[in-house]
Amino acid sequence: MELFKLHSPYKPSGGQPEAIEKLVYGLKKGYRFQTLLGVTGSGKTFTMANVISHFDRPVLVIAPNKTLAAQLYREYKTFFPENSVNYFVSYYDYYQPEAYLPISDTYIEKEALINEEIDKLRHRATSALLLRRDVIIIASVSCIYNLGLPLNYFGSSLHLEVGKSITRGDLIRQLIKIQFERTNSVLKRGTFRVRGDVFEIMPASGDIINYIEISDQKIKKILLEDPFKKTILKETEELVIFPVKHFISSEPQREKAIEEIKKELKERIEYFKKNKLFLEAERLERRTRYDIEMLKSIGYCHGIENYSRHLNGKLSGEAPETLLSYFPQKNGKPDFITIIDESHISIPQIRGMYEGDRARKETLIQYGWRLPSALDNRPLKFKEFLERIDQAIFTSATPSDFEKKNSEQIVELIIRPTGLVDPLIEVRPVFDKEKNRGQIDDIIEEIELISQKNERAIINVLTKKMAEDLTDFLLKKNIKVNYLHSDIKTLKRTEILTDFRRGKFNVLVGVNLLREGLDFPEVTLVAILDADREGFLRSETSLIQIMGRCARNVSGKVILYADNITGSIKRAIKESERRRNIQMEYNKKHNIVPASIKKKIENLID
Repeated sequence: MELFKLHSPYKPSGGQPEAIEKLVYGLKKGYRFQTLLGVTGSGKTFTMANVISHFDRPVLVIAPNKTLAAQLYREYKTFFPENSVNYFVSYYDYYQPEAYLPISDTYIEKEALINEEIDKLRHRATSALLLRRDVIIIASVSCIYNLGLPLNYFGSSLHLEVGKSITRGDLIRQLIKIQFERTNSVLKRGTFRVRGDVFEIMPASGDIINYIEISDQKIKKILLEDPFKKTILKETEELVIFPVKHFISSEPQREKAIEEIKKELKERIEYFKKNKLFLEAERLERRTRYDIEMLKSIGYCHGIENYSRHLNGKLSGEAPETLLSYFPQKNGKPDFITIIDESHISIPQIRGMYEGDRARKETLIQYGWRLPSALDNRPLKFKEFLERIDQAIFTSATPSDFEKKNSEQIVELIIRPTGLVDPLIEVRPVFDKEKNRGQIDDIIEEIELISQKNERAIINVLTKKMAEDLTDFLLKKNIKVNYLHSDIKTLKRTEILTDFRRGKFNVLVGVNLLREGLDFPEVTLVAILDADREGFLRSETSLIQIMGRCARNVSGKVILYADNITGSIKRAIKESERRRNIQMEYNKKHNIVPASIKKKIENLID
């Protein structure tokens, strides 16, 4: 019996059947790395969903940003409605990491605004991995960051069964022990309410209330209740309640950790005093002793993750536990499939996270703000990441050297299911001397044409400020427009993208987020301003990715505004023409008339 049940109104077509067959063959043969080189609009996600359906292993899909992760989450959730599809990204709407600037003697305390909805989805993901096998996790690269020991997370969970002996006081103490808070008012995530022998518990992972009734020191009834409608969803015989926080430890672990922290503190203070660094010594002692007292009294402290090495009993320099640790193992090897989406972006991100994190922490340690063990609260090194995954498939329209060199096979997916060919590309000057007008005036004329037909346009600029300024300018011209960039909160981004597809506005202005993977079948025009500014945002890879945003519509057109034809522009156009020729030849051979891709408009995050 197949574990993953794929639901789709259509069958694989175009280049998909051959790609699926090759990738499935590679996984069965034990190929460690494979690459799916799929052009935009070729159905890479549908292809990978078909591959997943052939295997009975959990799946980790890594995306380069939260926006693309949200789109993938919606797509996989649609393909696998009977299975557990989850969303795991950084839960910060705003994050200012702890830092110290020696040049101005400025300490910046960690400041973060946690998105409760995303935190709930993260808990839902980790609990799903520990309870079932038919699990797909869509994650951003933050999944390689320190998360806490899964053994502690699972071991600290409460396993409740009807008929199990337990007293009212014991259940209260156990809930508090795993970081639940007792309340007499409205239930929120991570809180519980007690009325006589009836418990109402709102877990960290969902929007349901766990209703538990105790009678004669035994669990009499377990119900799952809708918190809004106040209706019973179902009655169950057993229930698992997971801790509110991923960083959880038992009392013996905390006691041992506190002793180790004290030893490290003593050694570090001696070092500072020996080197006449008395301010650093006093600063470190005051802060660490306060954290120790918090750990003793409530089992938690602000910045507890900086003591994770001691709490988890790890050695100095040992790799941290991450989301990857929550996936199952078989015979000592990872027992899950990894799909790295838009790998040409995701792989460099995974490579770079460790060094950036370490540089900031070394300064904090040097000046007495943190113990040296804080260095072990970190993301995985790239080598450690590769050791913690087994078989992986990289998907990209523009794979980088890493994928090309390490893949045991590269599977091309150039033929789109609907016969669509790569869009036509025009190069226009940034300033047209003959018409005496610049790129903005020209693009306004193009926008007016597409607005009359209720089509969509994407304008790609170089900076966030340019995106905001251009949006303000176009609004004054009575153009329905919005912008998107990384300063916009995660869930707000998904709303903007859905509104764009629904036609609440016709023009979307953006920088880097409007490149990889975003699926807009309604877009007929992509305009790239200042396309001749050679660099990362105007490289061959970037240009191909941006141009691909209109490759899902038969009327798709790309305009590059450039006074000079750079090497990147030449190579991007040459590759587009190569693919276009292959596609046109296939259509001619099979008598296919190209048609736009049709896709239902849905909210990306429930």
